[in-house]
Amino acid sequence: MSPTTVRRRRLRLGAIAASAAAVLTAGLLGAVSAQAAQGCEVEYNVTGQWPGGFTADVKVINLGEPIDGWDLEWVWLEGQHVTQMWNAKYTTTGETVVAENLGYNAEIATGASTSFGFNGYWAGVNTHPAEFRLNGRVCDGSVGEPTTPPTSEPPTGSAPAMDQAMLPGWNIGDTSTRRAARPPGATR
Repeated sequence: MSPTTVRRRRLRLGAIAASAAAVLTAGLLGAVSAQAAQGCEVEYNVTGQWPGGFTADVKVINLGEPIDGWDLEWVWLEGQHVTQMWNAKYTTTGETVVAENLGYNAEIATGASTSFGFNGYWAGVNTHPAEFRLNGRVCDGSVGEPTTPPTSEPPTGSAPAMDQAMLPGWNIGDTSTRRAARPPGATR
């Protein structure tokens, strides 16, 4: 085998090994960050109300691991809806409202809070939302594991089970350039 072929094989094997290590490392790191403890509390206050309208302030308190990017979701059962919001952007689907961070208030450290406010419309009864969800987790004042599944699963099982799950590949064997010493006078 020529030295050029051996060199190419080594480069190819090195690239494959580096890629495999990067994928494994990313999977393990992703799994660790996805399992961060989450917890939150929401203070919802109607600060002004008039026939057909109201103003409310919402304070989100992070009780879990630091957050970088958030959305707060709630449902109104009495037909209220947001007409204008500040310090967050919002979307509505039916009775569900989702308020999302703006760039400057995306991070909430452990024990810290962020606030936003809005004007809304109501008819009949202006009740408070029964439940708030921060990034999918119910804000009930407790801290626990995330309620949404992690985006990537770490490898599980024994080494033989993981070997069986791998796709078929090539075993190139020993590709070293060292040659075994031949006895004097031996031919190939």
